[in-house]
Amino acid sequence: MMRIDPIRLLIVDDHAVMRTGLKLFLMAFDDLDLVGEAAGGEEAVQLCGRVHPDAVLMDLAMPGMDGATATQAIRRQYPGSQVIVLTNFQDVELVQQALQAGAIGYLLKNVSADDLAAAIRAAHAGRSTLAPEATQALVQATMQGQALEHDLTPREQEVLTWMAKGLSNPEIAEQLTVSAATVKFHVSNILSKLGATSRTEAVAVAMQRNLIS
Repeated sequence: MMRIDPIRLLIVDDHAVMRTGLKLFLMAFDDLDLVGEAAGGEEAVQLCGRVHPDAVLMDLAMPGMDGATATQAIRRQYPGSQVIVLTNFQDVELVQQALQAGAIGYLLKNVSADDLAAAIRAAHAGRSTLAPEATQALVQATMQGQALEHDLTPREQEVLTWMAKGLSNPEIAEQLTVSAATVKFHVSNILSKLGATSRTEAVAVAMQRNLIS
């Protein structure tokens, strides 16, 4: 049987008690391997360069470099490391800021250990996970800022469906037998029409509007 390497994980939180609690949570899962912990954003970026985590659990409110800034730096410098925001805050501006910075997930700190582990596995596979509260905040902000009509073309609707399944642009291109550049064009149109700033936000808005199941 082929051995599957565990998911390498970095925890970032300025509260030592929170980091300890997360470590105890995650020790129960054999497929997760804690490779480092950081008490701030700058330390997190530096550690990513040394331990190369597959996924980073990122707090937002930290002294010095905040979580969103650290997320942006990590995603720019180490694109192989996915970032999941883990915070107490569900303010829509913070949600949008985190997703714009490149976070693939946004969870609240009251998440269960099983749900957190599932989100880490999803992030490692390139799939997003949003706390229901974060999704609702995004939808409310979007609905306040624009009309509900989305005017998606049939092809854009099809691309959106594949986006919701976690496929990348090249993977969608393969499914639709088109070029990756064509898919990128459709994705850009979808984000514009839904008033979203990222693929994750677009899928969340689409699900709330029943555009996809």
